[in-house]
Amino acid sequence: MDGKRYTGQLVFGLDIGTRSIVGTVGYKSGDQFVVAAQRVKEHETRAMLDGQIHDIQKVGDTIRYVKEQLEAAVGRKLSEVCIAAAGRVLKTVTTHVEYPFTGDKEVDQEDIYGLISAGVEKAYQEFLEEKEEDEIKFYCVGHSVVRYYLNGYPMGNLEGHKARIIGVDLIATFLPDDVVDGLYKAVELAGLSVSSLTLEPIAAIQLAIPERFRMLNIALLDVGAGTSDISITNDGCILAYGMIPVAGDALTEEIARHCLVDFATAEQIKRDAGEMETISYMDIMLLPQTITSEEVKKITANLVEDMAIQAADKIKELNGDKPVSAVFVVGGGGKIPGYTEAIADKLGIARQRVALRGEEVMQQIVFEEDIKKDSLLVTPIGICLNFYEQSNNFIFVSFNDSRIKIYDNNKLNVADAAMQVQFPNDGLFPKRGKELNFTVNGKQRMARGQLGEAAVITINGQTADIHSPIHANDIIKVIESTAGEKAKMTVGDLSETTENLTVLVNEKKIEVPRFACVNGVLQSKYYEIQEGDSIEILNYYTVGQIIAFMDVVLDPHMNLYVNHMLADRDTPVYENFSVSWTFGQAQRMDADVGDMEEADEIEDAYIEPADMEETKDEVKQEYVKDKESGSARGENVPGEESAGESEADKKSIQVIVNHSPITLSGKDRYIYVDVFDAIDIDLSRPRGKGIVTTLNGRRAQYMEPIAQGDVIEVYWRS
Repeated sequence: MDGKRYTGQLVFGLDIGTRSIVGTVGYKSGDQFVVAAQRVKEHETRAMLDGQIHDIQKVGDTIRYVKEQLEAAVGRKLSEVCIAAAGRVLKTVTTHVEYPFTGDKEVDQEDIYGLISAGVEKAYQEFLEEKEEDEIKFYCVGHSVVRYYLNGYPMGNLEGHKARIIGVDLIATFLPDDVVDGLYKAVELAGLSVSSLTLEPIAAIQLAIPERFRMLNIALLDVGAGTSDISITNDGCILAYGMIPVAGDALTEEIARHCLVDFATAEQIKRDAGEMETISYMDIMLLPQTITSEEVKKITANLVEDMAIQAADKIKELNGDKPVSAVFVVGGGGKIPGYTEAIADKLGIARQRVALRGEEVMQQIVFEEDIKKDSLLVTPIGICLNFYEQSNNFIFVSFNDSRIKIYDNNKLNVADAAMQVQFPNDGLFPKRGKELNFTVNGKQRMARGQLGEAAVITINGQTADIHSPIHANDIIKVIESTAGEKAKMTVGDLSETTENLTVLVNEKKIEVPRFACVNGVLQSKYYEIQEGDSIEILNYYTVGQIIAFMDVVLDPHMNLYVNHMLADRDTPVYENFSVSWTFGQAQRMDADVGDMEEADEIEDAYIEPADMEETKDEVKQEYVKDKESGSARGENVPGEESAGESEADKKSIQVIVNHSPITLSGKDRYIYVDVFDAIDIDLSRPRGKGIVTTLNGRRAQYMEPIAQGDVIEVYWRS
C-alpha cells in the first residue's frame, strides 16, 4: 500500500492482551475514525497472565511481528504507539482542583489542559500521601474528568465560556511500577516508543459508551482473558473504575482440565462452543475426542456463576452499593454463553439490559479492510481514540547514568528528574558551612556558615539549571553542590562591640574599645568565638585598664580620681565618666557648695580601733540628749525607731562602700555610723594603726546624714 495516500497523522494503537496482541492503525476524518489496518497475533506461549507480562522478550517479539505486518499494510514505518494497561492491582484517587483568573477570561483549550494537568498532579500527591511507606511504587496511568465547574457551578464544557474561576472533579488511576515497566520494555524491544498510555477501561469507554449515553447510570464490563475491567457512568460523567482478577482464562483452564488438553486447544474448544453444536479435538494422549457446546456450558457453569457474582458485586460497590440501570459488555470473555444473563440476575435487573456491545457502538468507525465489527474490537479502537483525548505519557531520561521513567505533564524540568531518583534536595542548592552557636549577654546567637558552590548541571552536554526543561532521552548530569566554610566570628564582629566607650581622662576625651568576658575570662575584640561560648559585653573599664590602654606609667604615690572622687585601679569607669590622677593636693567637687578641700584631711579621717565602739556609743547618747532637750533634729537614735514613725515613712538607699554597693533599709533617714551595721569589719581585732573613714572623698563625720549613691570608704590604715 502506498504510504503517500495518508496525508494526515496515523495513530498506532496496541491492545496487549493476555491471549493476543491486537494492533490498529488509523486516522481521523471529520467525525469518523478510519481504521486503515488491523492485525492480530496470539501469544505462542502463556507469556502474559492476568493482564501482566511474564515473558517480556516473547511479548516484545509478538509486538514486533504485529508492527511489521501493519507497516507492510500502510506503507509507513511506525515508531510511536499508544498502549493501555489492564486494571490489575488498580487504585484510583478522586480529587478536585480549581484555577482562578485575575478577572473574567474566555476559557480556551490551554486553560482546560492546564486545569486537568493540575488535577492529575494533585491526585498523584494525594495518592503518595495515602500509600504505605514501604509499598511498591505506583504510576498514574490514566485519568478521567468527572465534572467541570464554571465559577463554582457544574458545567459540561468550559471552552468558550467567560470565567473568573474554573474547576474540575477528576479520577486518576494508578498501577504498580512493575506492570507499567513491563509494558514499556516490551514495546521498546519491538523498536517502538510510547506516545500515550491509558487504562483499558478508559480506552474501552471511549467507544462503548458515547457521551450522549453517559447521563445514564451504566456499567461497562470489559471481559478479557486475565481480568475484567469495569467503569461506571452517570450524570454525563465517568464516576469510577475497578477490576476483578478473573476472566476468560479461568474458563479455558477448567475446559483444559476436563478435556485433558493443553491451554491452546482448550481455548479453541471454548471459542468453537459459541458457534458449533459439536466440537472435535485431540487430547494429550493423541486420541480424537468430541464434546457438545451444551457439555462445555455445563463444565463452565459454576465458574460463569462465580465470575458473574464477582462482577455484579464490584459494579454495585463502585456504584454506591446499588445496581446500575444497564451493563454494556465488551471483550472476548464476554461472549461466554450464559454470562450476560447471569450478570443481570445477580444485579437484579432485566436480562435485556445486559448486552454485548460491538457493531452498535461503531457507527462512526470506518474500516478500509474487510473486518467484522464485534465486541473484540472495542478496546483496540478505543486505545487509538484515547490518543486524541489525552496524551499523558511517561518519558525516559538518563540521570547521572541511571535510566529513569517520569510521568510527563509537558512541564518537566531537571528538578522533577532529581526528585524522581531521590537526589538530595540540598545537593542541588549551595550548602552553607557549619553554623556557630553562642550567647551574648544571655541571649542565643547564631552565625551562619558561608555558602558553597551551586550544583553543576548539564543536559546533553549543555550548561543548564534546575529549572531547565527536559525531554525524552535527555542525558542529565548533576555534580552535587558543595558546602561553604564554617562560620567564623570574632568578638569585634559583634554589633555590641562596634561602638567604643568614651571617657574623659585628665580633661581629654578618649575612646576605648569594649571588652568582652568570654566564659568568665576577659578577651579582646580579636578573640575568635567558639561553639557554645558564653559572652558578656562589659559596659565599663577599670581605672587600671584605662591606664594600660593609654600605655602610661604612673608614680605609685599618685592619687586616682573617678568623677572627682578618690578611686583606685579597680574602680569601674562607665560611659562619659571622668578619670584623673595627680600628685600632692587632691581636689574634689563638693556636692553642696563645690568648694575645694585639702587632700591631707583624709589623713586625719581615722580613729584608734579601741575607741571605735566607744565612739559609736557616744554618738547614740548625743542623739538621746538632743531628743530629751527638744533640740533633736527629727532624726532617730541609731538602731531605734520613733514612736510615731509609720512603716510607709521607711525607705531604702544604696551607697557604695569600699567599691561595692550596700543597701541600707528599715529607716526613714540614715547617718554615717549606720554603715558599720551593714559591713563586715571586726573592730575587736585590729589590723592596722587605725580606721580610715571617708564620705565622697573627704573625711567623714559619724553623725552626718548619708544619701542615695554616696561613696564611702572604711578601711584599716597601715
